[in-house]
Amino acid sequence: MTTETMIARPDLADVRERLWAALGARNERAAAEAVFAACDAGAPLEDVLLDVIGPVQARVGAEWAAGRMSVAQEHAVTAIQDRVISALAHRTPPDLPADRDTPGTFRRHVTVACVDGEWHAFPARLLAEVLRARGFAVDYLGAHVPTPHLIAHVHQSATDVVALSSSLPVRLPTAHAAVTAVQAVGIPVIVGGAAFGPDGRYARLFGADGWASDARAAASLLAGGLGPPRQAMADPDHHLPHLLDQEYTLVSRARIQLTREVLEGLEAKVPAMAAYSDEQRERTAEDIAHIIDFLGASLYVDDPELFTGFLTWTAGVLAARGVPNSALLGALDLLADAQHDFPRAQAHLTAGRRALTRVPAQAPGLHA
Repeated sequence: MTTETMIARPDLADVRERLWAALGARNERAAAEAVFAACDAGAPLEDVLLDVIGPVQARVGAEWAAGRMSVAQEHAVTAIQDRVISALAHRTPPDLPADRDTPGTFRRHVTVACVDGEWHAFPARLLAEVLRARGFAVDYLGAHVPTPHLIAHVHQSATDVVALSSSLPVRLPTAHAAVTAVQAVGIPVIVGGAAFGPDGRYARLFGADGWASDARAAASLLAGGLGPPRQAMADPDHHLPHLLDQEYTLVSRARIQLTREVLEGLEAKVPAMAAYSDEQRERTAEDIAHIIDFLGASLYVDDPELFTGFLTWTAGVLAARGVPNSALLGALDLLADAQHDFPRAQAHLTAGRRALTRVPAQAPGLHA
């Protein structure tokens, strides 16, 4: 009779709490030790990346949105997480198959990048490391990769497929351009990230060759292989006929002017704004600019739900600063006045107003 010794894998919930505590103390050594110990105890690298580090980073974002973590604190914690990922990658190298240069063998080569203007690189970084751990050859280009530079890299490398990441829907027009440009040079493109919708609806709208809800799904999709890229549409207006009304273009081009007009209008509507500090006024202008950006993105894909989702999320963030829903509603009314000749914009703004009226009212206040 043979007795096999079973080694229990660590409780990843406990590892997450240890990592969270270490990050809260800005203790990089303790953060690294928490994830190293999990790997040493038998947790697969992929599980540590996606079931420990990833969820903890999501918690960081939630704390920032709730006003319990400053931008500087969020950046510091993210930097520690990024260095921990690097240390993990060097500490536990994958058992790679032979490269394409070895006769009779082939290792799929993936370029992972964030679309132009997308600075939230953490999800792309996790994907790159998961792919490396699974034996792919990976070029990780990081955040904010201008499309011409991405195309130049594809031409200069042995890339078989490009994986594009975008978290912010305001980058969807740029993402569409990148998908089209990469496909035009004969390389298939998969996309992922919150920008493309929870069901990948915008990936399908843009004709991407694949969409993945998370890094595991992306790795599985790539492992299954992709065919040749879909035929890229040279003219996005032909692929997205609603763009022919020019509403997206006109709203985007007027962004600065609209921001100024709405800010001035709010100052007239909301007496409390007379007491705003310069910082509070600047933050309000940023909020208005974001509203306009998301309105533009929703017009680009012709989906009011994109706009309403952003508004309800923003209402929660502003509530943490003590800003009532009435301020957002006032901004929408002023935008509607400025967009009276744009029927689609009017419809999206009306949908946004309906969504906000369903959000519980907050006590009046100023920016925190």
